[in-house]
Amino acid sequence: MSREESHIITLGGGCFWCVEAVFGNLRGVERLVSGYAGGHVPNPTYRQVCEKNTGHAEVVQVAFDPQQISLRELLEVFFTTHDPTTPNRQGADVGPQYRSIVLYTDEAQKQVAEKVIADLEARGLWDAPVVTELVPLEAFYPAEPEHDDYYRRNPYQPYCQAVIAPKVAKLRALHLDKLKA
Repeated sequence: MSREESHIITLGGGCFWCVEAVFGNLRGVERLVSGYAGGHVPNPTYRQVCEKNTGHAEVVQVAFDPQQISLRELLEVFFTTHDPTTPNRQGADVGPQYRSIVLYTDEAQKQVAEKVIADLEARGLWDAPVVTELVPLEAFYPAEPEHDDYYRRNPYQPYCQAVIAPKVAKLRALHLDKLKA
């Protein structure tokens, strides 16, 4: 598949290491790039984002083949592998950089996200309302290289064991049919 035929969605659901680890297991996902988006400081660093004054969230750009996995399926995975009801936090990770956010590239992506949220809320998946931001992608800044493929490279690091491994296990339990062979 050529790059022109790939679709891209940018998602933030806590630490970008977690989001990347989950989406790296899905069939049809062609490329993942951890980075920063949704803020006002150009070319932020990890340190600046962690200081909580750039407005950016830790995000992952997901390039996918819609012939293998739909945007709806990706968003269903996204919304069931993190808690979209907690503002500015995921578990022990607290701050605006960990907020739940979908940065869409066009109105069609926004409509799919709105529909997925409405459908999942109607099913009573969460006890609280979804606080995920739905905003247009204005700029994406790739993270420093040491963040790439972090979970695969550091599976026994305590954060990976305590936080990321359970998310990957939840992915396998809920979405086995969407995993790479």
